Amino acid sequence: MNSFSSKVAIVTGGSSGIGKEAARQLVAQGASVVIGGRDAAKLAKAAAEIDASGQHVRTVAGDIAEPATAQELVDAAVQAFGGLDILVNNAGVFRPKPFLEVDAAEYDWFLDTILKGKFFMAQAAARAMQKRGSGAIVQTGSLWAIQAIGATPSAAYSAANAGVHALTRNLAIELAPLKIRINTVAPAVVETPVYNTFMSDDQVRETLPGFNAFHPLGRNGQPADVAKAILFFASNQAEWITGTVLPVDGGVTAGRI
Repeated sequence: MNSFSSKVAIVTGGSSGIGKEAARQLVAQGASVVIGGRDAAKLAKAAAEIDASGQHVRTVAGDIAEPATAQELVDAAVQAFGGLDILVNNAGVFRPKPFLEVDAAEYDWFLDTILKGKFFMAQAAARAMQKRGSGAIVQTGSLWAIQAIGATPSAAYSAANAGVHALTRNLAIELAPLKIRINTVAPAVVETPVYNTFMSDDQVRETLPGFNAFHPLGRNGQPADVAKAILFFASNQAEWITGTVLPVDGGVTAGRI
C-alpha cells in the first residue's frame, strides 16, 4: 500500500521546481493532488507530467497573494477529491537586490507572495482539515531567513521567510488541538527555474555551479532533495513532529569549510 493512499493534497507553486517534484512524489505514492500557480499553461503541462492519466491531479491558476486563490484551491480539492489532508505551502518568489535599491512595490511583492500567501493558504487549508479531524501542513521557508548571504542580498525576501518560520511555530501551537501539524523546510541553493526569472539561461549556467562549493556537501540542491523532506513531514512518520524548521541545505547552517 502506498504511504499516501487516499490522501488529498494541495501544492502551491506546483508547476515547477520543488512544488512540482513534491506533487509528483505524492501522486506516485497514492495521493490525489491539486497544484496551484499563476500560469495556467504551465500548470497544465506540469499536471500531465505528474499524472498522465489525469485522474489524480487538478489545477487552479491564480495569484496566491490574493486570499481568494487559497479558497479556490481548497474548494477544488474538496469538490474533486472529497476533502483535504495535506498542504504543501510552497509558492514563493526570489530576486536578489541590494537593500538600498528596493522600492515599496518590490517589498510588497515579496511579503504578499511569500508571507501573506502562506498565511491565508494555511488558514483556508486548516479549516478544511478541521473537518477531516487531522492534517499536515509543510511550508517552504529559506536558509536566507536563518543566515544572511552577502553574495545574494535579499533583505525583503529574507524578512518574509523569517515570518514564515515564525508562523510555523505559532500555528503549531494553535492547530495542535485540531491534530493539524505544521513544519517548514529551509533550503539553501536549489537548482530550480526560479533563477531563470531574473537571469538568462546562459547566466544561470554560468552562475549556479559557482554555488556548489558554498555547501559543505559540495553541491547545490535538487528539487528531489527538498521534496523528500517535505514528504517526510507530510507522512505519518512525522506524526510527533510539529513547529519545526528543518534546514535542507547541504550543511550550510552547520558552518563554513
